[in-house]
Amino acid sequence: MRELRDLKGLRLRDLTRRQRLVISYGIGLVSVVAAFTLLYFWGMRTLENRPRSIFQALNTVIETMTTTGYGADSPWRTPAMNLFVATMQVTGVVIGFVTLRVLVIPLFERAPLRLDDRLSVKNDHVVVAEYQRDTEILLDELEELDVDYVLVESDDEEAKRLSDDGYQAINGDPEDREDLDRASIEKASMLITDAGTRTASVVLTALEANEELRVISFTDSTRRKAAFAEIGVDRSVAPHALIGRRLAEKATTPVSIDTAVDAGSVTIREVLVRRGSSLHGVQIRESPLASHPDLTLVAGWFDGELHVPPSPTDRLTPNTVLVVAGPEYTLDEVANEVAGVRNPRDTSQERVVVAGLGEGGTAAVEALPAHVPVTTVDESPDCDPDVVGDVTEPETLREADVEGASALIVTVDDDADALLTTAMARSLAPGVEILVRVTDTEKTAPAFRAGADYVLSIQQLCARLVAAEVHGERVMDPVGQIRLVRADASAFAGEALGDARRNADREWTVVGVARGGIVRTDEETVIESGDEMFVAGSDEAIQEFERTVDAS
Repeated sequence: MRELRDLKGLRLRDLTRRQRLVISYGIGLVSVVAAFTLLYFWGMRTLENRPRSIFQALNTVIETMTTTGYGADSPWRTPAMNLFVATMQVTGVVIGFVTLRVLVIPLFERAPLRLDDRLSVKNDHVVVAEYQRDTEILLDELEELDVDYVLVESDDEEAKRLSDDGYQAINGDPEDREDLDRASIEKASMLITDAGTRTASVVLTALEANEELRVISFTDSTRRKAAFAEIGVDRSVAPHALIGRRLAEKATTPVSIDTAVDAGSVTIREVLVRRGSSLHGVQIRESPLASHPDLTLVAGWFDGELHVPPSPTDRLTPNTVLVVAGPEYTLDEVANEVAGVRNPRDTSQERVVVAGLGEGGTAAVEALPAHVPVTTVDESPDCDPDVVGDVTEPETLREADVEGASALIVTVDDDADALLTTAMARSLAPGVEILVRVTDTEKTAPAFRAGADYVLSIQQLCARLVAAEVHGERVMDPVGQIRLVRADASAFAGEALGDARRNADREWTVVGVARGGIVRTDEETVIESGDEMFVAGSDEAIQEFERTVDAS
């Protein structure tokens, strides 16, 4: 009864535009058929002198308008009736097109999406259950690495758009077991979830279907890691905190030289490929640093990822920092060609300014070495910063003494503020090293134009981290210092320096050999049993080298 009362009380103005259109279409169609029926009934009786009942007239009109036939009454003798029947035929065709537009096409458009049919057969794949960042960057990274995946997207329109663009995406609720089953969750090897407060529900539902899943979860706060671990998350990632730590490491991790090495003979230096360099896009093997016979590429930072040693196919970008070893005078000459060099830091002069004390800024402060003075800046006094103020204003940066700092870490939440802070700091302190976090990958290039030396994008970092996790690699972890050690070269006698440097099986690299008080770095030099060799690499790589020497 309640439904009847509601229906009776429904007014025309309460109807949607679509409902009004359908009702108008129905009334119009009935009116046309009724009018044609009456006219046909009158015409057959008056003009043709062949009376028909009203129901026979209705049947003939329907047959004619639907083009299923013209009835048993044809042909007609009078011109008026022939003209009338022709009018009915044309009207029927027009109504057919209107019916398609008003009823049939919208019916299919409003039908539930069935994107499952576009999926390839899945097995041992990755299920991405929601992703709150730039989805296409993540999916492009997975496809580039030939990783099979299914994205479960709760937004129907977004899922359809991604599927139309060729991605393996379906619409569905990742908290719903049936929708996860559509993504073949029981055959998957990994679950990537970025579902915010729904993460726990998504993970528990997925693990109920497949207990063997490895689960990687993104979270806005490191405070949730313990809870996520409790429900079965294997690794929780807080992107803002992760980038904050990485920027702090990049700002303060020096390149170290063992005291046993004569620094005047062999020098290790970081060479920064600055914005505006003519080497952007050039592969490592084609750069003047790689082709120089007296220099050795020890390592390289590529968008926040350390390669020890760098691959010859790695390309130089404005975010590239190369760790190079060789004679100091040679380094100075070649570094100028690379368009800018950052000399080894004098740690006694270091001081870091951190702009923005959110999750990322706090993580950066915690990651900085205890001996490095830090000045923190934030607009909110609740964060207890050293300087309270807007970091986009020159007065605030002057109060933080950015001119006297060795590095500025920008971790403000808004990309526009990050770019303005960078430009303002660069105008006040041309020599300060500026390291910036941005959310949108497309803001990386503008950040460099604004004056940044080093930029990390949250979207790009998350995509690369997921790709590395799929391959079982660890990325963005604290990196040990690059070390340069001196050792007996007898175990490598007869091997040319060039061959030793190009050995892909070694994570350490030979910089040069000392012979007769002279350090030889030319790659044509052949190692002799009485030589001492200089070897560079991370702490772990040097330990591997020492085990190799001891074993031989």
